[in-house]
Amino acid sequence: MKDWIKGMDISTLLEVERCGGKFFDHGKAGGALEILKQYGTNLVRLRLWNDPFDEEGHSYGAGGNDIETTLSLAKRAKELGIGWMLDFHYSDFWADPGKQTIPKAWRGMDVKQLTQAVHDYTAEVLERCGKEDIMPQIVAVGNELSKGLLWPYGQVPEYGNIAGFASAGIRAVREADKEIQVMLHLDNGGNNELYRTWFDAYIANGGEDFEYIGLSYYPFWHGTLQMLQDNMNDIASRYHKKLLVAEVSMGHTMEDYQEYEKLPDELRKGMATKSELAAKVPYPMTPEGQSDFMAAIMQVIAQVPEGLGTGFCYWEPAWIPVPGSQWATEKACKYMNEKGPGGNEWANQALFDYNGNALPALELIRDFQP
Repeated sequence: MKDWIKGMDISTLLEVERCGGKFFDHGKAGGALEILKQYGTNLVRLRLWNDPFDEEGHSYGAGGNDIETTLSLAKRAKELGIGWMLDFHYSDFWADPGKQTIPKAWRGMDVKQLTQAVHDYTAEVLERCGKEDIMPQIVAVGNELSKGLLWPYGQVPEYGNIAGFASAGIRAVREADKEIQVMLHLDNGGNNELYRTWFDAYIANGGEDFEYIGLSYYPFWHGTLQMLQDNMNDIASRYHKKLLVAEVSMGHTMEDYQEYEKLPDELRKGMATKSELAAKVPYPMTPEGQSDFMAAIMQVIAQVPEGLGTGFCYWEPAWIPVPGSQWATEKACKYMNEKGPGGNEWANQALFDYNGNALPALELIRDFQP
């Protein structure tokens, strides 16, 4: 990617469309991705789960991002002249600092076998991409690796195994196409100690080289924008890698959306928790507040020294509330060993309102020049 990245993670889009989601720009109906392209989007980020289905073959939900779904979205982006980032989770469902669950097919493997499995799976996916002429420009080897991957073997502080697993994926990317840029991605973008500790340990344990450090930054969880800026400035000068805020979002409303999802009360968490989180953010959860936040964060990224702040990927801008598109099914929660199921849980963070209308923040994103 040569351009400053204005990216969007649209991993749930096919599911939202199947469930009846519609999108509009100033009253005119259109495809979500087409509308996002008009507002400057030049990259889509797409997650990949190994086998996101229960034993009956039913999707775990949240976009159902198996290889077929992911490549379908990537092809749609390519037709519009938009690049894409492939985000390996190396799990059958959500992988993040709270869970990094070994895929069902890899259970019972030891460290050596898991290392080989990461390599081979990565290679197989990229071989498929090559055959279908849809190679990604960036590959994230793992998702939010702050506490490792493939637990318990690759769980912090087992940095030797973490470096081994990630390096196996990186080698497979290099073997597939040396032009692909590799990302290692952590959460909590305002936590400088986390980034220094993790990347120092990764390098000390012989981890393979990479091009991008990815950061997640959610203002209600990950500290202040000043903390994000301080961290990005420090790790830019410390590691000399390109930096991409690989996940970011901001609310546009605190209006409840249960009537849009048509979920019973017991299957959703409600807005109470969101109110507590919103109180931590110095921007109101309004369309204007969302726009002001995006203006501020783009300035932070653009000011990183050496031009190493390369842009952002907004997380799930098109995940509007529709019946049938939810965070996790009951079987998915069992796989992750979490309570549930839940509804969308993200609708008020999208860049479209609950009725699918494009929000003002998109105009600001379009017009921003780093």
